[in-house]
Amino acid sequence: MELNIVLRTTTPLSLLIGLGFISKRMGFLKPGDERVLSAYIYYFALPALFIVDLSKIKFTEENLKFIFAGIMPVISIIGIFILLYLVIRFSKDMLYLLILSSVFGSLVFFGIPFVVFAFPSEGELLATLSSSTISILGVTASITTLELYKMGSAPIIKGLKNTLVRLSRNPLILSILTGLFLSATNIKIPDFISIPLHMLGSTTVTVAVFMLGVFLHGRKYTNISTAFKLSLLRIIVLPTIALIISNILNLPKIQTAVLVIMHSVPVAVSMIVLSERYSFYEETMASLILISSIGAGLYLNIWLLLLGF
Repeated sequence: MELNIVLRTTTPLSLLIGLGFISKRMGFLKPGDERVLSAYIYYFALPALFIVDLSKIKFTEENLKFIFAGIMPVISIIGIFILLYLVIRFSKDMLYLLILSSVFGSLVFFGIPFVVFAFPSEGELLATLSSSTISILGVTASITTLELYKMGSAPIIKGLKNTLVRLSRNPLILSILTGLFLSATNIKIPDFISIPLHMLGSTTVTVAVFMLGVFLHGRKYTNISTAFKLSLLRIIVLPTIALIISNILNLPKIQTAVLVIMHSVPVAVSMIVLSERYSFYEETMASLILISSIGAGLYLNIWLLLLGF
Protein backbone atom coordinates (compact mmCIF):
# COMPACT_ATOMS: atom_id res chain seq x y z
CA MET A 1 0.00 0.00 0.00
CA GLU A 2 1.40 3.37 -0.99
CA LEU A 3 2.36 5.66 1.88
CA ASN A 4 0.43 8.58 0.38
CA ILE A 5 -2.88 6.67 0.76
CA VAL A 6 -2.17 6.11 4.45
CA LEU A 7 -1.30 9.78 4.87
CA ARG A 8 -4.37 10.91 2.92
CA THR A 9 -6.73 8.88 5.12
CA THR A 10 -5.15 8.84 8.57
CA THR A 11 -3.60 12.30 8.88
CA PRO A 12 -6.67 14.49 8.19
CA LEU A 13 -8.93 12.27 10.27
CA SER A 14 -6.50 12.26 13.20
CA LEU A 15 -5.98 16.02 13.04
CA LEU A 16 -9.69 16.84 12.89
CA ILE A 17 -10.63 14.38 15.65
CA GLY A 18 -7.74 15.69 17.76
CA LEU A 19 -8.82 19.30 17.27
CA GLY A 20 -12.36 18.43 18.31
CA PHE A 21 -11.11 16.60 21.40
CA ILE A 22 -8.74 19.43 22.39
CA SER A 23 -11.39 22.11 21.84
CA LYS A 24 -13.58 20.39 24.45
CA ARG A 25 -10.69 19.72 26.83
CA MET A 26 -9.42 23.30 26.65
CA GLY A 27 -12.90 24.69 27.25
CA PHE A 28 -13.37 26.30 23.84
CA LEU A 29 -16.51 24.20 23.59
CA LYS A 30 -18.63 23.68 26.69
CA PRO A 31 -20.52 20.51 27.70
CA GLY A 32 -23.56 20.25 25.47
CA ASP A 33 -22.06 22.26 22.60
CA GLU A 34 -21.55 19.03 20.67
CA ARG A 35 -25.33 18.78 20.37
CA VAL A 36 -25.31 22.00 18.33
CA LEU A 37 -22.79 20.49 15.91
CA SER A 38 -24.77 17.26 15.82
CA ALA A 39 -27.99 19.14 15.05
CA TYR A 40 -26.27 21.07 12.25
CA ILE A 41 -25.01 17.86 10.64
CA TYR A 42 -28.25 15.96 11.25
CA TYR A 43 -30.74 18.58 10.05
CA PHE A 44 -28.79 20.64 7.51
CA ALA A 45 -25.39 19.51 6.17
CA LEU A 46 -26.00 15.80 5.69
CA PRO A 47 -29.53 16.11 4.21
CA ALA A 48 -28.14 18.68 1.77
CA LEU A 49 -25.31 16.31 0.79
CA PHE A 50 -27.72 13.42 0.27
CA ILE A 51 -30.14 15.46 -1.84
CA VAL A 52 -27.46 16.98 -4.09
CA ASP A 53 -25.39 13.84 -4.62
CA LEU A 54 -28.21 11.33 -4.92
CA SER A 55 -30.11 13.51 -7.38
CA LYS A 56 -27.14 13.17 -9.78
CA ILE A 57 -26.99 9.37 -9.67
CA LYS A 58 -28.23 7.34 -12.59
CA PHE A 59 -29.69 4.03 -11.49
CA THR A 60 -27.98 1.75 -13.94
CA GLU A 61 -27.77 -2.00 -13.50
CA GLU A 62 -24.25 -1.52 -12.10
CA ASN A 63 -25.41 0.99 -9.47
CA LEU A 64 -28.36 -1.18 -8.44
CA LYS A 65 -26.02 -4.14 -8.00
CA PHE A 66 -23.75 -1.92 -5.88
CA ILE A 67 -26.71 -0.89 -3.70
CA PHE A 68 -27.81 -4.51 -3.31
CA ALA A 69 -24.29 -5.57 -2.32
CA GLY A 70 -24.25 -2.75 0.24
CA ILE A 71 -27.42 -3.65 2.10
CA MET A 72 -27.04 -7.44 2.04
CA PRO A 73 -24.32 -7.61 4.76
CA VAL A 74 -26.65 -5.82 7.21
CA ILE A 75 -29.55 -8.14 6.37
CA SER A 76 -27.24 -11.15 6.61
CA ILE A 77 -25.78 -10.35 10.01
CA ILE A 78 -29.20 -9.57 11.51
CA GLY A 79 -30.42 -12.93 10.18
CA ILE A 80 -27.39 -14.68 11.69
CA PHE A 81 -27.99 -13.09 15.12
CA ILE A 82 -31.69 -14.00 15.10
CA LEU A 83 -30.88 -17.59 14.10
CA LEU A 84 -28.29 -17.88 16.88
CA TYR A 85 -30.82 -16.45 19.34
CA LEU A 86 -33.40 -19.04 18.35
CA VAL A 87 -30.88 -21.90 18.55
CA ILE A 88 -28.75 -20.96 21.58
CA ARG A 89 -31.48 -19.02 23.42
CA PHE A 90 -29.32 -16.26 24.90
CA SER A 91 -31.03 -13.20 26.35
CA LYS A 92 -32.97 -10.66 24.30
CA ASP A 93 -30.73 -7.93 25.68
CA MET A 94 -27.71 -9.70 24.20
CA LEU A 95 -29.51 -10.00 20.86
CA TYR A 96 -30.23 -6.26 20.90
CA LEU A 97 -26.63 -5.48 21.89
CA LEU A 98 -25.22 -7.59 19.06
CA ILE A 99 -27.50 -5.94 16.49
CA LEU A 100 -26.78 -2.39 17.64
CA SER A 101 -23.04 -3.05 17.78
CA SER A 102 -22.96 -4.05 14.13
CA VAL A 103 -25.67 -2.50 11.93
CA PHE A 104 -25.36 1.22 12.73
CA GLY A 105 -21.96 2.36 11.52
CA SER A 106 -20.48 5.84 11.46
CA LEU A 107 -20.99 6.06 7.71
CA VAL A 108 -21.13 9.85 7.76
CA PHE A 109 -18.70 10.85 10.48
CA PHE A 110 -16.07 8.32 9.41
CA GLY A 111 -17.04 6.42 6.27
CA ILE A 112 -17.60 9.29 3.84
CA PRO A 113 -14.48 11.23 4.97
CA PHE A 114 -12.26 8.14 4.83
CA VAL A 115 -13.46 7.11 1.37
CA VAL A 116 -13.17 10.69 0.06
CA PHE A 117 -9.62 10.96 1.40
CA ALA A 118 -8.68 7.49 0.06
CA PHE A 119 -10.26 7.93 -3.39
CA PRO A 120 -10.42 11.68 -4.13
CA SER A 121 -11.63 11.38 -7.73
CA GLU A 122 -14.63 9.05 -7.48
CA GLY A 123 -14.97 8.38 -3.77
CA GLU A 124 -17.66 10.93 -2.85
CA LEU A 125 -20.43 9.62 -5.12
CA LEU A 126 -19.77 5.98 -4.20
CA ALA A 127 -19.55 6.90 -0.50
CA THR A 128 -22.79 8.89 -0.67
CA LEU A 129 -24.68 6.20 -2.58
CA SER A 130 -23.55 3.41 -0.25
CA SER A 131 -23.93 5.39 2.99
CA SER A 132 -27.41 6.63 2.12
CA THR A 133 -28.83 3.25 1.16
CA ILE A 134 -27.12 1.40 4.00
CA SER A 135 -28.24 4.14 6.41
CA ILE A 136 -31.92 3.59 5.60
CA LEU A 137 -31.58 -0.03 6.69
CA GLY A 138 -29.21 0.67 9.58
CA VAL A 139 -31.29 3.49 11.07
CA THR A 140 -34.51 1.50 10.68
CA ALA A 141 -33.03 -1.61 12.31
CA SER A 142 -31.46 0.41 15.14
CA ILE A 143 -34.54 2.42 16.07
CA THR A 144 -36.73 -0.70 15.83
CA THR A 145 -34.34 -2.59 18.10
CA LEU A 146 -34.25 0.22 20.67
CA GLU A 147 -38.05 0.52 20.64
CA LEU A 148 -38.35 -3.24 21.22
CA TYR A 149 -35.85 -2.98 24.08
CA LYS A 150 -37.72 -0.04 25.61
CA MET A 151 -41.14 -1.66 25.55
CA GLY A 152 -39.94 -4.88 27.20
CA SER A 153 -42.85 -7.31 27.27
CA ALA A 154 -45.36 -4.88 25.74
CA PRO A 155 -47.02 -5.85 22.43
CA ILE A 156 -44.59 -5.76 19.48
CA ILE A 157 -47.08 -3.84 17.35
CA LYS A 158 -46.71 -0.87 19.70
CA GLY A 159 -42.94 -0.77 19.19
CA LEU A 160 -43.32 -1.02 15.44
CA LYS A 161 -45.85 1.82 15.44
CA ASN A 162 -43.47 4.06 17.39
CA THR A 163 -40.70 3.14 14.97
CA LEU A 164 -42.75 4.15 11.92
CA VAL A 165 -43.59 7.50 13.52
CA ARG A 166 -39.93 8.23 14.26
CA LEU A 167 -38.76 7.16 10.80
CA SER A 168 -41.38 9.33 9.09
CA ARG A 169 -39.83 12.36 10.80
CA ASN A 170 -36.18 11.39 10.33
CA PRO A 171 -34.45 14.12 8.24
CA LEU A 172 -31.82 11.71 6.90
CA ILE A 173 -34.37 9.27 5.53
CA LEU A 174 -36.53 12.10 4.16
CA SER A 175 -33.54 13.66 2.37
CA ILE A 176 -32.45 10.27 0.99
CA LEU A 177 -35.93 9.64 -0.40
CA THR A 178 -35.99 13.18 -1.86
CA GLY A 179 -32.64 12.69 -3.61
CA LEU A 180 -33.70 9.28 -4.95
CA PHE A 181 -37.00 10.74 -6.20
CA LEU A 182 -35.21 13.57 -8.03
CA SER A 183 -32.84 11.07 -9.61
CA ALA A 184 -35.60 8.66 -10.68
CA THR A 185 -37.70 11.47 -12.21
CA ASN A 186 -34.72 13.29 -13.81
CA ILE A 187 -35.72 16.54 -12.12
CA LYS A 188 -32.83 19.01 -12.08
CA ILE A 189 -32.45 21.16 -8.99
CA PRO A 190 -32.35 24.87 -9.97
CA ASP A 191 -28.97 26.52 -9.44
CA PHE A 192 -30.28 29.02 -6.89
CA ILE A 193 -31.25 26.02 -4.72
CA SER A 194 -28.49 23.55 -5.62
CA ILE A 195 -25.66 26.03 -4.90
CA PRO A 196 -26.58 26.67 -1.24
CA LEU A 197 -27.37 22.96 -0.80
CA HIS A 198 -23.94 22.09 -2.19
CA MET A 199 -22.32 24.64 0.14
CA LEU A 200 -24.07 23.09 3.12
CA GLY A 201 -23.27 19.53 2.02
CA SER A 202 -19.58 20.31 1.46
CA THR A 203 -19.18 21.08 5.18
CA THR A 204 -20.34 17.61 6.20
CA VAL A 205 -16.97 15.86 6.16
CA THR A 206 -15.03 18.49 8.13
CA VAL A 207 -17.65 19.20 10.78
CA ALA A 208 -18.58 15.53 11.20
CA VAL A 209 -15.02 14.37 11.91
CA PHE A 210 -14.35 17.37 14.17
CA MET A 211 -17.53 16.58 16.10
CA LEU A 212 -16.40 12.99 16.64
CA GLY A 213 -13.46 14.28 18.69
CA VAL A 214 -15.78 16.58 20.66
CA PHE A 215 -18.12 13.68 21.44
CA LEU A 216 -15.32 11.40 22.66
CA HIS A 217 -14.13 13.82 25.35
CA GLY A 218 -15.60 13.63 28.83
CA ARG A 219 -17.41 10.31 28.46
CA LYS A 220 -17.30 7.55 31.05
CA TYR A 221 -15.71 4.46 29.54
CA THR A 222 -16.22 1.09 31.26
CA ASN A 223 -16.73 -2.56 30.22
CA ILE A 224 -13.71 -2.18 27.93
CA SER A 225 -13.28 -5.94 27.46
CA THR A 226 -16.89 -6.44 26.38
CA ALA A 227 -16.72 -3.38 24.14
CA PHE A 228 -13.55 -4.68 22.46
CA LYS A 229 -15.18 -8.03 21.67
CA LEU A 230 -18.24 -6.28 20.27
CA SER A 231 -16.04 -4.00 18.16
CA LEU A 232 -14.78 -7.04 16.24
CA LEU A 233 -18.23 -7.34 14.66
CA ARG A 234 -17.57 -4.19 12.63
CA ILE A 235 -13.80 -4.52 12.42
CA ILE A 236 -13.78 -8.10 11.06
CA VAL A 237 -17.14 -9.88 10.73
CA LEU A 238 -19.33 -7.40 8.84
CA PRO A 239 -16.64 -6.25 6.35
CA THR A 240 -15.77 -9.89 5.67
CA ILE A 241 -19.41 -10.55 4.79
CA ALA A 242 -19.34 -7.46 2.55
CA LEU A 243 -16.18 -8.72 0.82
CA ILE A 244 -17.71 -12.16 0.19
CA ILE A 245 -20.92 -10.69 -1.25
CA SER A 246 -18.97 -8.21 -3.41
CA ASN A 247 -16.85 -11.02 -4.83
CA ILE A 248 -19.90 -13.18 -5.51
CA LEU A 249 -21.46 -10.28 -7.44
CA ASN A 250 -18.12 -9.58 -9.15
CA LEU A 251 -18.11 -5.87 -8.30
CA PRO A 252 -15.28 -3.62 -9.57
CA LYS A 253 -12.30 -3.32 -7.26
CA ILE A 254 -13.03 0.21 -6.05
CA GLN A 255 -16.71 -0.56 -5.37
CA THR A 256 -15.68 -3.58 -3.32
CA ALA A 257 -13.23 -1.46 -1.37
CA VAL A 258 -15.84 1.22 -0.64
CA LEU A 259 -18.37 -1.33 0.63
CA VAL A 260 -15.82 -3.11 2.81
CA ILE A 261 -14.73 0.22 4.31
CA MET A 262 -18.32 1.35 4.86
CA HIS A 263 -19.11 -1.85 6.74
CA SER A 264 -15.97 -1.65 8.88
CA VAL A 265 -16.19 1.96 10.10
CA PRO A 266 -16.76 2.49 13.84
CA VAL A 267 -20.19 2.33 15.42
CA ALA A 268 -22.10 5.56 14.77
CA VAL A 269 -21.52 8.42 17.21
CA SER A 270 -25.30 8.86 17.23
CA MET A 271 -25.47 5.66 19.27
CA ILE A 272 -24.13 7.61 22.24
CA VAL A 273 -27.19 9.87 22.10
CA LEU A 274 -29.60 7.03 21.35
CA SER A 275 -28.22 4.77 24.07
CA GLU A 276 -28.66 7.58 26.60
CA ARG A 277 -32.18 8.34 25.38
CA TYR A 278 -33.22 4.68 25.66
CA SER A 279 -31.03 3.87 28.72
CA PHE A 280 -29.39 1.13 26.69
CA TYR A 281 -25.94 0.08 27.94
CA GLU A 282 -24.70 3.68 27.77
CA GLU A 283 -21.19 3.08 29.10
CA THR A 284 -20.62 -0.05 26.99
CA MET A 285 -21.72 1.74 23.83
CA ALA A 286 -19.48 4.73 24.62
CA SER A 287 -16.50 2.39 25.12
CA LEU A 288 -17.36 0.54 21.92
CA ILE A 289 -17.34 3.79 19.93
CA LEU A 290 -14.09 4.91 21.57
CA ILE A 291 -12.24 1.65 20.86
CA SER A 292 -13.39 1.33 17.26
CA SER A 293 -12.79 5.04 16.52
CA ILE A 294 -9.26 5.08 17.93
CA GLY A 295 -8.29 1.92 16.07
CA ALA A 296 -10.00 2.86 12.79
CA GLY A 297 -6.99 4.67 11.37
CA LEU A 298 -5.06 1.39 11.61
CA TYR A 299 -7.56 -1.31 10.73
CA LEU A 300 -9.24 0.58 7.87
CA ASN A 301 -5.87 0.98 6.19
CA ILE A 302 -5.17 -2.71 6.80
CA TRP A 303 -8.39 -3.48 4.91
CA LEU A 304 -7.17 -1.27 2.05
CA LEU A 305 -3.90 -3.21 2.07
CA LEU A 306 -5.72 -6.55 1.95
CA LEU A 307 -7.86 -5.24 -0.90
CA GLY A 308 -4.78 -4.32 -2.92
CA PHE A 309 -4.63 -0.54 -2.52
